[in-house]
Amino acid sequence: MKIDIRYALKEDCSRILELIHELALYEKAPQEVTVSLTEFEDAGFGEKPVWKAFVAEVDGYIEGFSLFYIRYSTWKGCRLYLEDFIVTEKMRGQGIGKLLFEKTIQEAKEKNYSGMVWQVLDWNQPAINFYNKYNSGLEDGWINASLSKEQIQHF
Repeated sequence: MKIDIRYALKEDCSRILELIHELALYEKAPQEVTVSLTEFEDAGFGEKPVWKAFVAEVDGYIEGFSLFYIRYSTWKGCRLYLEDFIVTEKMRGQGIGKLLFEKTIQEAKEKNYSGMVWQVLDWNQPAINFYNKYNSGLEDGWINASLSKEQIQHF
């Protein structure tokens, strides 16, 4: 089994979007994925890209990715925000997630960001166990808030 971790390319977007749907299904929210392939490609590779990603290829086929962007904290400065991180169910437990996660940490280190942050669902014990191996700080007391596109348009 040959595993390559590399930056995502535009031609990887359709496969990454398939994995996003797999992740949404796992997180019990498949209906929440509404982004089109065109919008996704433009957001990553258009005139003003907002995200980057690493993909994990196993024998030439993408089996996982970590997608991230830079956010600014008024308390901490520039931080890498890990938006999504997944390895296909059939490939879990083979070290692919470790390689992807550590490549993402390396990106934050090389860019000298003040940290790396992400979210994990409180019921996702396998993910929590994985992050605990890195002595990650799992914070209590924060509630996620959002406005949908429809809510913003009706403002």
